[in-house]
Amino acid sequence: MVGEAWDALRRSMVYFRGQPVGTIAAVDNSEEKLNYDQVFVRDFVPSALAFLMNGEPDIVKNFLLKTLRLQSWEKKIDRFQLGEGVMPASFKVFHDPVRNHETLIADFGESAIGRVAPVDSGFWWIILLRAYTKSTGDSSLADMPECQKGIRLILSLCLSEGFDTFPTLLCADGCCMIDRRMGVYGYPIEIQALFFMALRCALLLLKHEGEGKEMVEQIVKRLHALSYHMRSYFWLDLKQLNDIYRYKTEEYSHTAVNKFNVIPDSLPEWVFDFMPPQGGFFIGNVSPARMDFRWFALGNCIAILSSLATPEQSTAIMDLIEARWEELVGEMPLKVCYPAIESHEWKIVTGCDPKNTRWSYHNGGSWPVLLWLLTAAVYQTGRPQIARRAIEVAEARLHKDNWPEYYDGTVGRYVGKQARKCQTWSIAGYLVAKMMLEDPSHVGMVALEEDKQMKPVMRRSNSWTC
Repeated sequence: MVGEAWDALRRSMVYFRGQPVGTIAAVDNSEEKLNYDQVFVRDFVPSALAFLMNGEPDIVKNFLLKTLRLQSWEKKIDRFQLGEGVMPASFKVFHDPVRNHETLIADFGESAIGRVAPVDSGFWWIILLRAYTKSTGDSSLADMPECQKGIRLILSLCLSEGFDTFPTLLCADGCCMIDRRMGVYGYPIEIQALFFMALRCALLLLKHEGEGKEMVEQIVKRLHALSYHMRSYFWLDLKQLNDIYRYKTEEYSHTAVNKFNVIPDSLPEWVFDFMPPQGGFFIGNVSPARMDFRWFALGNCIAILSSLATPEQSTAIMDLIEARWEELVGEMPLKVCYPAIESHEWKIVTGCDPKNTRWSYHNGGSWPVLLWLLTAAVYQTGRPQIARRAIEVAEARLHKDNWPEYYDGTVGRYVGKQARKCQTWSIAGYLVAKMMLEDPSHVGMVALEEDKQMKPVMRRSNSWTC
């Protein structure tokens, strides 16, 4: 199975002027290609990690340099110019047979379904640059003036002063892995966790003199504020759930306990049964009068890997996964979010999106690519048995089903109704998980140890075990 996965991954490789520069999203010849024949920045990350773990860093280096070059392009959508630091969502290689010449064509959101903004692309680029540096021991790439400038441009978009009263990033729907309307607008956990991790990686990569010095100072201040905000207000466990249940509303001044004026009656019924006696998780979103209590896998795993989650919170997230194994893992790891939204709420939140029907695609679908993130997170928390169990579950079907993009159903029993086969990141996610299982030192590429200086005084319960 591993051998055939490598063969499939190599078939997905994209070349530009003779050099490998990435992998296409899927090698599925049974369907119209649509946008699956290009290199997506977020999709390439597990492929890149697989190549790094296998001692093949050249494709990763080429990818980092080519996307960096694309960042410098003028970016216009309908006469509106995007920020200088925006990284492309994807790119493709165009071959001109007449001139026998190859060029790169980038998409910054102007061609995407729904014209969604690729907010996460820049964060993944920084995280991958750090993984490359950690894996190869070669800092010369990150030290290049072009790379240093690229990091600064990405983060200057996020660290600029504005009207917001929170240290989190305000984002529109569709700005991350969930790239269609799913009600994640506002302050989605995935973006906040990736933002936090990119900031920490940037601290390790940026030179602390010259133009980098001021940026480093901004990063340190933001990390302190962001870690406190996320650990305090996005964290949910049984005690915190009970506190919200008893909230008073219309509180004014800095002494308010219910700081976001959340109405207790807005608590969904499912969350009371879902929350185990021990355990907890970072909820999907927090903003004025709104708490999205859904579980999002990627955001919680990245929170562990970046040490946004305290050790106690990381343990509690693992406790939750074990306690709710059937709901979150089931017959195919791992639920991208839980639970699904349906009926009238589905119509309002998704705009009647036929691809995001209940328990399908981003609306409670199961995504094999998340296996690598789960595996890395469980090793970070010292719970390798969870990874072994999840990989065994995936191996029972993943290869036999020809590596689907996602699975449908309450426990991930059915191949997704519109899922592409031979999906590259499903293949790469499995390979990365297997290699981490065989050599846990690989986890160091994507995991950051806790920064003791950033540990705030917690005013809320991490978990009942604290």
